Amino acid sequence: MSAIDGRTIAIIAYLTLIGWIIALVLHLGNQSSLGAFHLRQMLGLMLTALVLSIIPVVGWMLSLALLVFWVLGLVSAIQGEQKPLPLIGDLYQQAFRMIL
Repeated sequence: MSAIDGRTIAIIAYLTLIGWIIALVLHLGNQSSLGAFHLRQMLGLMLTALVLSIIPVVGWMLSLALLVFWVLGLVSAIQGEQKPLPLIGDLYQQAFRMIL
């Protein structure tokens, strides 16, 4: 096992945009299915949050659901599981499969 494993990469991916970029760079040097899975989940969350942030009121309220999804994703990464986020996780996996 290397010093940076897939679980560590998965956890770092959830720590803001800078953490996601660091996790991506680490993943490119030490690819794992767990790291790729959580990089895709967080990329989807960040892009969804960006879109929702420009929609007044309704978008802001839906952003609270994204916070819950972020916590669920982080917990899944900490536990070393590849559990997709409710409602949107499978969509993110399919949409970003070619990237990561």
